[in-house]
Amino acid sequence: MVLIGRMGLAAIRRAGWAPRAVGGLTMGADPVAYAIAAASHGTELEIDAFSVRKEAKTHGTGQQIEGTFRAGDAVVVVEDVITSGGSAQRAIGAVEAAGGKVLGVLAVVDREQGGRGVLEANGVKVVALTTATDLGVGH
Repeated sequence: MVLIGRMGLAAIRRAGWAPRAVGGLTMGADPVAYAIAAASHGTELEIDAFSVRKEAKTHGTGQQIEGTFRAGDAVVVVEDVITSGGSAQRAIGAVEAAGGKVLGVLAVVDREQGGRGVLEANGVKVVALTTATDLGVGH
């Protein structure tokens, strides 16, 4: 988590993004988001984290987004792995419906199975820390 947090924070800076928070569809995005938030602590770019539920709970807060997200926040949606882009699209839809502004998507691994292209075709900038090719694994 320390390595992913540091690499994710560095990638966010390189992309020129200055999000107030990072998060994505639970559960895959959760450890990535919270690792980045932890890595940002004490830096010039302190970032909070949030989780996007697949659907709003009918009890408790009843919200689809949990954590330190507020309407108007600029955020980066994070993913552990991009395959089809569907999880990122669902998270983007939830964030935008709740009044957030998505700066882009940060993935740990792009499996190179078309998801990045789908997101970019919808005008979303995508940054991946590594790819399936870089890791030497099959698509």
